[in-house]
Amino acid sequence: MRWSVGVDEAGRGPVLGPLVFGICAVPENALSELVDQGVRDSKDLSPAKRRQLEDWYWEQCQKEGWFGATVIFPAQRIDLALQNQGLNLLEVEGFHEALALTPNKTNCDIVVDACDVNAERFGQRITMKISDWPWPESRLNSEHKADLNHPAVGMASILAKEERDRRIRIMEERVGVPVGSGYPSDPATKEALPHLCRQEGIDEDVRWGWATVQNFWRAQRAGEIPVRGQRRGVQQTLFQP
Repeated sequence: MRWSVGVDEAGRGPVLGPLVFGICAVPENALSELVDQGVRDSKDLSPAKRRQLEDWYWEQCQKEGWFGATVIFPAQRIDLALQNQGLNLLEVEGFHEALALTPNKTNCDIVVDACDVNAERFGQRITMKISDWPWPESRLNSEHKADLNHPAVGMASILAKEERDRRIRIMEERVGVPVGSGYPSDPATKEALPHLCRQEGIDEDVRWGWATVQNFWRAQRAGEIPVRGQRRGVQQTLFQP
């Protein structure tokens, strides 16, 4: 049996919340079922449709032995990566960690949604991290907009998006104010910044290194801009969790 494996991420651009990677693995002859159910890029689906597809997919995993999973990188890990290797290499780590969860490592056609302008380089960086690559009778292709062209990648994008949305709702309940989608352009996210970026410290689910946060701090707060994991200035009382 050949397996079609798709990997995608959700949450690269937001200033709030985690970066989430989704992986979908189905038998090659089941791809038509994904299409028939309406699976495509999560951005092209309503929240209700995404939830319905996610529920359906988990049912198929139980009944048919398909596989799905998510890997979550919290805001802290994103900030620390920005101080070191950068976001593209962090994405490579996330795709690699998602693939490592796959129970079937034989006869796999893997497609990943490239997060680098150089799609081929992105794929090569992922396979270099897989200690037992190449898997028997398997190949990995890295493509831009893969979630539009490959049902397994579209399903992976849905799994990642739904998990990220759940994490944002959990954050919202914890902080007690609406936080919106977490994207810098979202009015609700903008209105939440004063509650999340206080003089005594920045909330743990905020990406401290984002320009949105740094610009807000310069305009609305005093002292040095907090840097995740570093003590800077007498004003700061909240550091790396």
